[in-house]
Amino acid sequence: MSDNHRHAVVLGASIAGLAAARALLNTFDRVTVFDRDTLPDGAADRRGVPQGEHGHGLLARGREVLEELFPGFTAELAGQGAVPLDIQRDVVWVFGDRPAPRAASGLGGLTVSRAALEACLRRRVAALPGITVLDGHEATGLCFDGTRVTGATVRPLSGGAEHEVRADLVVDATGRGNRGPAWLAALGFERPAEDRIDAGTVYVSRDYRRVPGREDFAAILNAPGGPARPYGGIALGVEGDRWMVTLLGVGAGQAPPADPDGYLAFAAKLPDPRLHRLMRDAEPLNDPMRLRLPGSVRRRYERLTRLPERLVSIGDALCSFNPAYGQGMTVAVAEARELGLALRKGLDGLPRRFYARAARVVDVPWDMSAGGDLAYPFVDGPRSRRTEMLNAYVARVQAATGHDAAVARRFLEVTNLMRPPQSLLTPAMLTRVLRNGRPAPAPAAEAAREVPVG
Repeated sequence: MSDNHRHAVVLGASIAGLAAARALLNTFDRVTVFDRDTLPDGAADRRGVPQGEHGHGLLARGREVLEELFPGFTAELAGQGAVPLDIQRDVVWVFGDRPAPRAASGLGGLTVSRAALEACLRRRVAALPGITVLDGHEATGLCFDGTRVTGATVRPLSGGAEHEVRADLVVDATGRGNRGPAWLAALGFERPAEDRIDAGTVYVSRDYRRVPGREDFAAILNAPGGPARPYGGIALGVEGDRWMVTLLGVGAGQAPPADPDGYLAFAAKLPDPRLHRLMRDAEPLNDPMRLRLPGSVRRRYERLTRLPERLVSIGDALCSFNPAYGQGMTVAVAEARELGLALRKGLDGLPRRFYARAARVVDVPWDMSAGGDLAYPFVDGPRSRRTEMLNAYVARVQAATGHDAAVARRFLEVTNLMRPPQSLLTPAMLTRVLRNGRPAPAPAAEAAREVPVG
């Protein structure tokens, strides 16, 4: 046996599982990834990712971490038609009633479909010596010796007997529907407490033909505007010369229509006209597709007093977000990076060490998305005076983004997880927000302006 440990098992070959497998290879001689789906050879949607046909956000921090784990992945995907971009200069952002000024920010982004991103990572992972990816295998339970997890039981879905796979570490990356808490209970451990928030968000998506160079932006996002405007929309320029358009509504009666005429009419309600104009003029490639996902769930493994050794949960199995905020993939790969760092101190005590690190990754995006959802009075969840004050200030920040490129850049740095939220509270930023945070509504047809950041 080398200085490395012999074998790790990852249950789930989605973004979180693939990133975890790469991070584990620095410590283990062999990594085996199991997934219950039949994994496609290329970029194709699959049953285990029901939201895969809808637009996905890869935040600047997510692109940075993936580039660290998979050097050159941005260039590789760009060669396949994905669009590298500056997140402020090349994207139309509408947080309030008018678009943010567009200016170079240094925030590197990438617009790409979930299927293409996952296919690229899957190809890169499978090509690494020491990693084996096995599809068509369902994880059914854990092996346990009374102190630590010693492997997992898996069942081939094509036939064959359930069998044990021995491992020095098991990573649960089985997604939103994971059975991790039930597996813990079966081993005699307490289930983790769960924080749940459901804003009742409905997504309807449709692809359109994209003519490169016709638009002066690579993406456009109209964020929902709180109770006064509980709906929004996004268009992402992705590979295959497509616009992936997703319209969303928050709460009862706000869902976008799924018929083509109603879908187009819904986009006309948005404060910036460019998304509606794009949809009106571009060729549709499919019918509108509706999705209602369960609410956000954060499993508080970091608060458990007893944990089995040699088992960790990651990605949506640890915390699943409201996809409207585009945080899930970025948080998942950041957690994988933290798992690799936590392993530098060995396997003993790894779960507690990893969950503490992962909690710090999750805290900020969870507070942002939970706070955003709790701005709607009909959403159930714990509210405090602090939550109300933060939501009021964020509303001022969002209004100021339409007037001040520096505020817009700082807000994008925070929402892209490149700066802490406290950076919005510096004296200079407070001055800008208070000066610009109560704008008069601008005409809907006003275009974003290219101005220097001051």
